[in-house]
Amino acid sequence: MTPLTVVAKLVAKKGSIEQVKGELLKLIAPTREEAGCLEYRLHQDRDNPALFIFFENWESESALERHMNSAHFTNYVVAMEGLLEEKAVQLMTAIV
Repeated sequence: MTPLTVVAKLVAKKGSIEQVKGELLKLIAPTREEAGCLEYRLHQDRDNPALFIFFENWESESALERHMNSAHFTNYVVAMEGLLEEKAVQLMTAIV
């Protein structure tokens, strides 16, 4: 089975960078413990600290769905309300 890659781009609103970063950091440990999580890395842009990128690899689409229904992810969604300027999520499949 080909792993599913997720690239998630999040841009914090002005004045909420540290709050957004804190919420994103809370996701890392419990997500990495999830069945089907192969890789879960958070990046912050060096020139624009409001820009965060998650690079994720999941065993399958169902593993990603379980993640999105987990308590820690649903808590994150609630906590992020009103804090983001932009959010874009791409689901990718490796071709080589």
